[in-house]
Amino acid sequence: MQLIGGHHERDLVALAKSAFASHIKPNVWPETLELAREHLRQGHEVWLLTATPQLMAQVISEELGFTGALGTVVEAVDGIFTGEMVGSLLHGDHKATAASRLAHEKGAQLEKCWAYSDSRNDIPLLSLVGNRVAINPDSALTAHAATLDWPVRILKPASIKAARRAARKAG
Repeated sequence: MQLIGGHHERDLVALAKSAFASHIKPNVWPETLELAREHLRQGHEVWLLTATPQLMAQVISEELGFTGALGTVVEAVDGIFTGEMVGSLLHGDHKATAASRLAHEKGAQLEKCWAYSDSRNDIPLLSLVGNRVAINPDSALTAHAATLDWPVRILKPASIKAARRAARKAG
C-alpha cells in the first residue's frame, strides 16, 4: 500500500488500466469470464471481491464488464494516496463480512448468491453463500470442498493459451 503513497488517483487509474491490458487480461480464464457473463445475462450482479487495492479492483471490474468491485481501501487526501489502509485488508473473514454487507445493501439473499474462488483464504466467503464453486482450488480448499461436497472445477491452462492465440489472430 505504501508504494502508492504520494501518487495521484488519476495517475494510478491510468497505470491500473495499462497493467490490466498487459498483465491481467491475457491471463483471465475464458471459462470464468463466461461464467460471469452468464450470471449477467440472467440478470445477476457480478462483483469482484479481492484483497487488491480498490482502485485496481474497480478497473478490473469495469474492463470485464462486471457490476462492481470491492477491494482493500487505501486512504486518499485531495486525490493523493497516503499509502495507509482504511480498515482491514479485504481478505479471509473481512472479505466475507464485506460480501455480507454488500448483499444486505443490495437486498440479496445470501442463500441465493454465488461465489467462486481458488483459495483457502476464501472459505469464509464460500461458506457464506448458498452456491459456491472452487475453481482450480489450492490443496486446503480442495480438501474442504471435498468434505462438504462443494462443486470443484478444474480449468486447463490450454484455454488461456487458445484465447491468447485467438486475440492475436483477431487483432
